[in-house]
Amino acid sequence: MSIHHSSPAPSFSTTAVVVGAGQAGLAMSRCLTELSIDHLVLERGRIAERWQSERWDSLRLLTPNWMTRLPGHAYEGDDPNGFMSMPEVARFFAEYARIIDAPVLDETTVVSARPTDDGYLLDTTRGTISCRFLVAATGACATPAIPDVATAAPSRLFQITPKHYRRPDQMPEGGVLVVGASASGVQLARELHESGRPVTLAVGAHTRIPRRYRGLDIHEWLDMMGTLSRGYDTIRDLDAARREPSLQLVGSDDGRTLDLAELQRIGVRLTGRVERFGLGHVRVDGGLSAAVAAADASQTRLLDRIDRWAADNGLDREIDPIDRPATVHIGSEASAVDLDGINSVFWATGYRPDYSWLDLPVVRADGTIPHDGGIVHESPGLYLLGLPLMRTRKSTFIDGVGVDAEALARHLAVRLGVGRTAGDTVTV
Repeated sequence: MSIHHSSPAPSFSTTAVVVGAGQAGLAMSRCLTELSIDHLVLERGRIAERWQSERWDSLRLLTPNWMTRLPGHAYEGDDPNGFMSMPEVARFFAEYARIIDAPVLDETTVVSARPTDDGYLLDTTRGTISCRFLVAATGACATPAIPDVATAAPSRLFQITPKHYRRPDQMPEGGVLVVGASASGVQLARELHESGRPVTLAVGAHTRIPRRYRGLDIHEWLDMMGTLSRGYDTIRDLDAARREPSLQLVGSDDGRTLDLAELQRIGVRLTGRVERFGLGHVRVDGGLSAAVAAADASQTRLLDRIDRWAADNGLDREIDPIDRPATVHIGSEASAVDLDGINSVFWATGYRPDYSWLDLPVVRADGTIPHDGGIVHESPGLYLLGLPLMRTRKSTFIDGVGVDAEALARHLAVRLGVGRTAGDTVTV
């Protein structure tokens, strides 16, 4: 594996440049190597930088270890049903880069990328690189998506996002308002509650799902049923599906489910979605009951599908009996949360991609780029990788990015005029 740390590289050309050395970029590198396409992988920090420096200490993967699979390499440990810690994930990717001999140039920031007559020109902190094809493999979790209402929060409140949080002792003493009830929000609400801080969780739209159901991990069900492999071209409202909240899950060796019912049980206070800050309080909407009901209904539909699938495939005698998760009970809803005693606001409101380095007209005002399964038709030779439901339901999973990378590498090869084999089906 070629990794350079010192002086800037001279200006040079290569067929393809992959920006980002996380799971998406490394998977793409392996696929390009398999097609004998010369390329370079640029990484602003170390391999798997976000897994190393932008995740909190107690975080584990939300998918079990057996789903840690990339093209040509998979988890081989003795705990397939466990969940990797962040250092373990980083080591897995570093080992993968070594095995596939990925041509990574680390500590290299792409300042800008602009089109040329026959490709793209990248200005980097190591020099200028020209290429015919450019793969933006920086994913969907580049920068926190903090709502505008945050700017009106009282100055005395300490504000933080998951990107900069490591452990509870970073937080001031006193109560915490956690905003957002997807995977990060529920995990952080529990961790901060267990640190002795009173926690209020502001809940909007969320996707409730049990960690285990009828004796199997929920991802094992989704994998067996083919749900995770469902193609983007089969989704009726693709834009809406891509905006769906992340699954309300936690990677836990004890297989416990962490949801609003569990948070209620341990004493976390639930309230509605934050609307605006006032004098000594924060206004919330009256949609908590509706959000909880919608999430519960969606979960019920999924579990009904699992039960039918299990029955149709003769599994009823091999798995545990039906046992549905506890109901979340919402009483009267307050229209405001008193900020007295609350000293921190944790914005667990998701992430968005960062394409600010792309000096191209395809980047929309909201920072997104229209694409067809990762192919940017408006800028030939540009590809995206690692986005939600990019080509399948599992596109953002370690287990799913390889399928996407293989498809895009084949498309690139066809454009290049190499690597076409009998049986290849590529949308050009």
